[in-house]
Amino acid sequence: MQHTQAKPSVLVVDDTLDNLALVNEILKGTYRVRVATNGQRALEAARLSPPDIILLDVVMPVMDGYETCAQLKKDPRLRDIPVLFLTARADEDDERKGFALGAADYIVKPVSPPILLARVHTHITLKRSRDMLKRQNQDLDAEVQRRTRHIFVLQEASIMAMAALAETRDNETGHHLQRTKFYIQELACCLSREAAYRDILTPERIRNITMSAPLHDIGKVGIPDHILLNPGRLSAEEFELMKMHTIFGRDAILSAERLIGRAETFLTCAREIAYCHHEKWDGSGYPQGLSGEDIPLPARLMAIVDAYDALTAFRVYKDVVPHEQAVNIMMADAGTHFDPNLMGAFAVASHRFKEIAAQHTDSELSALAHMCEQH
Repeated sequence: MQHTQAKPSVLVVDDTLDNLALVNEILKGTYRVRVATNGQRALEAARLSPPDIILLDVVMPVMDGYETCAQLKKDPRLRDIPVLFLTARADEDDERKGFALGAADYIVKPVSPPILLARVHTHITLKRSRDMLKRQNQDLDAEVQRRTRHIFVLQEASIMAMAALAETRDNETGHHLQRTKFYIQELACCLSREAAYRDILTPERIRNITMSAPLHDIGKVGIPDHILLNPGRLSAEEFELMKMHTIFGRDAILSAERLIGRAETFLTCAREIAYCHHEKWDGSGYPQGLSGEDIPLPARLMAIVDAYDALTAFRVYKDVVPHEQAVNIMMADAGTHFDPNLMGAFAVASHRFKEIAAQHTDSELSALAHMCEQH
């Protein structure tokens, strides 16, 4: 009984009982034979329990063989089952039509038992080989995806570890890193829906920009405490030193990239952000005085989200600016401080910025306590 169940299944479709009996006699020793007397019943039987192969007559009532084959190939569960036409129609046009519909073979009656057995065996073997290769490819794809996810986790962990180092020097900003990460993701996703950016801001690119955002101020580890932790306005000399954090950040990330040994790495975007996020659209920013699209896109995005957070989050040296006022201030700076092509997306996404800010608020008391500790 177990041996019978292990046999491949053949569905024979013919409206002539004698033909069904003949084919059954030829195949029954090697295969489990099922029969249907027209195309409609064949489809019902195949959908109920898909066979390994289908032998299909052409001229039948209700639904002929050509239409049956066409319906089989439309069904995702059945389209890969080999269909062998078994028919008395020997005209080349009929044969050509059968193959055009997706048939695997075309056998002309009267049936030759050795040929029928050989053809059925060949196509079942090919089908099983294809199925095995498909499963192997699926397993390989799953393994590649698993390893890719693992690499992404390692990359993000590396970035967050580096960002946490900078936070130990300047933790007055509380949830600043998390907020800017969420802000930049929202802004990039919104921008990606515009035709001009659809091919630039791919899901992979957005993921990399989002992952890189926490490193925008990594260079502050190189700024002296008396400047970094100064709650008041910096002198001109102190501000010049503070601006050096963009260069320190670039150099730190560049050192990590050299260890990887490639010109372009997952840290390249982070380097662009750390080095250029204080550049301004009109060229009045620092450290290089870049303008317009010479400023890398990730840095232009970071400039927007960093400014929004600086306005709306609590700092010991400034008051909180309400969301609507902050948006108005920033929109007024489109074309000077910020890329005007990005500010439309910012206006659309700004309601999400407000929600993110509410979900990741800093504790004003904690900030005040920290300020007291410094004095």
